[in-house]
This record gives sequence, C-alpha cells and structure tokens, in this order.
Amino acid sequence: MPVGVGPHAEPWPTEPWFDPELLAAGDRRNVVDEYRYWLLEAIVEDLDRRRHGFHVAIENFSHDFNIGSVVRTANAFMAAEVHIVGRRRWNRRGAMVTDRYQHVRYHADAGELAAWCASAGVPLIGIDNLPGSVPLETFDLPRECVLLFGQEGEGLSEQARASCSAVLSIAQFGSTRSINAGAAAAIAMHAWIRRHAFGQRP
Repeated sequence: MPVGVGPHAEPWPTEPWFDPELLAAGDRRNVVDEYRYWLLEAIVEDLDRRRHGFHVAIENFSHDFNIGSVVRTANAFMAAEVHIVGRRRWNRRGAMVTDRYQHVRYHADAGELAAWCASAGVPLIGIDNLPGSVPLETFDLPRECVLLFGQEGEGLSEQARASCSAVLSIAQFGSTRSINAGAAAAIAMHAWIRRHAFGQRP
C-alpha cells in the first residue's frame, strides 16, 4: 500500500514553503498532513518556532541501537534537541528519517554535556533505576531541562551520574530488572508533556 499522497491537484499553492518537486511527484515522506508538500527546511523552521523546553540526551559508548528510537520519539514530542554522548556513529534506521527534522548535538563525554548544560542554564536530570533515585512519577520536572539516559544494559555511567542534579527512576511492577532504554526515554518525555503541555502535576 503506497505511503503518503500523490501529485497535488492544480492549480498548485504558491506559498514559498511548498516544494515544486513534491507538488509534481507526490509526497511519500513520514510527515503529518500539515507538512505535506513542504520543503524540508521549511518544516524544520516551523518546528523551531514551537519546540518544547526539554532536551534529551543518551550515552552511546557501545553503539546503542536504541538511539534511533529515542530520536524518533524526541521528534514526536518536539524536544528542543537530542544530545548524543560518546560515539558519533549510531544506527539511523530506527529514527525513520526524523533525524532530518530533529536537531542533534554531539558531546565527547558526560562532562562535556554537563558543561553545555551549565552554559545553557538548564539542569541535567538522569533517568535510571538506581539506589536513592527519586520516582519520576512524583518529581516535578522543570520546564527547561535535559533528560539523560544511559545505554542499554549498563545504564548511566559513573561520570553521568555525578554530573546530574537529580536521578529519577521509573516505577516497575514486574519481574524484570529494567526496561528498554528507548521505552524509558518515551515514558520520561511523555511525563514532561503531561506536566507542561497539559498542566498535570505529578
């Protein structure tokens, strides 16, 4: 089954954000209907005017395959930026091309990320089920913050933990010790959305 829409009916719209090639050939991209036939640059510019105040960061020291999923979810919830800590290489297939619309910044290690947070004036908040962590469900996430996730299996590195102003845990009720890093990122981002997009206090 074809994805997207076919060529635009004539007469074509004349606004500068429309892409003549897409109008002629159709738009098969994975974008919401509002952005059909738009130039990529125009979509990013429009998103930039409305991005939320939270950032997402994930450590990438062993080529974590969850990063694509995190980028895709960050785009869905309109995060300000995604920060990748460690290796610059990651599997983009899971992002489903959303990395074209989502700003991505790289940091060599957690210390460099922490320095960026300090210069930007935003707190760095870790998400990991560690002893002494505070439940995400009861924590009032600030409007501007960076949510930091460790890589799959290992969780946050020691340097990352030391750099965070708070470490939050996600409540679990089954037998497993942890949940997938991509799933944890989605839960934490949605917690921010519930608090600041819908005004629901924890």
